[in-house]
Amino acid sequence: MTAFRVRRPGRLLAEAAALLTAVVVAFPLYWMVLSAFKPAGEIQSTEPRPWTLSPSLDSFRRVFEQQDFGRYFLNSLLVATAVVLASAVVAFLAATAVTRFRFRFRTTILVMFLVAQMVPVEALTIPLFFLMRDAGLLNTLGSLVLPHLAFSLPFAIWMLRGFVRAVPEALEEQARIDGASHARFLWTILFPLVLPGLVATSVFSFISTWNDFLFAKSFLISDTSQSTLPMALLVFFKPDENDWGGIMAGSTVMTVPVLVFFVLVQRRLVSGLGGAVKD
Repeated sequence: MTAFRVRRPGRLLAEAAALLTAVVVAFPLYWMVLSAFKPAGEIQSTEPRPWTLSPSLDSFRRVFEQQDFGRYFLNSLLVATAVVLASAVVAFLAATAVTRFRFRFRTTILVMFLVAQMVPVEALTIPLFFLMRDAGLLNTLGSLVLPHLAFSLPFAIWMLRGFVRAVPEALEEQARIDGASHARFLWTILFPLVLPGLVATSVFSFISTWNDFLFAKSFLISDTSQSTLPMALLVFFKPDENDWGGIMAGSTVMTVPVLVFFVLVQRRLVSGLGGAVKD
C-alpha cells in the first residue's frame, strides 16, 4: 500500500503531462475544423473565438464546387495507393534479403539506406526534376510515385528487418522439411508474420504521400488534370485576400482519408510499432 502511495503522485503527473501534450497537439486540428465551419465574418474577425454559434457549410460548398475536385482526390488516392503497395512489396523482399542472406556489401547497402534518410528532400528536388524531365515523366502521376517510393523504402526496410529477424530460422527449416519451397515460405508464412510491420510502414508512406506538396508543385507543372489535392488548395490563395475558410475546409477534407486509414489499421499499427520497439 505504501509503495502504491509513493508512485501515485508521479503517475498523476505523467498523466497530466500526457493530457497537456495531447491538447497541444490536437488544438491545431481543432482550430482547422472550427475555421472550416465558421462563417466568413468570424474567420476575419479581429477577436477570434475558439467556438462558433452559427456554423456554416459555405466553405465546404466552395471546395466541392471547385472544378475537377473529384479528379484531384482520385489522383491523390491513386498515387498514395501505388506508393503504399509498391513500398510494402519491395521493402518486404529487400528486408528479407538483407536479413536472411549473406552477400558482399550487405553492410554497405544497409548504411546507404541510412544515408538516404539523412539527405534533405529539398536538396534533391532540382536533380529529381531534371531526372523526371529526361525520363519523360513530367506532368504525370508517375513523377510523384517514383520519388515517394524512393524516400519511403529506406525507412520501411530498416523497420521490417526487425520483424524478419524475429522469425526463427528453424521455422523456415521446418517448412522446407514439409516440402514448402522458398517462395511459398516467403508469401504464406513469413509475409503474414511481418504484416504488422508492413502496416506500420504503410501508414507513414500513405501520410507523407497524401500530404505531399513539394513534389506535386515541382513535377506537375502545367497539366492540371494530373494535380493532387494539395495543389487544389492553391485556388484559395489569392493575391488580394486569401480564402481562409476554403483553405481550412479543403485541409479538413484532405485529413479525413488519413484518419479513416489510421482507424482501419490502428490495431496492427500499435502491434507493429510495439514489435519495432521490442526489437
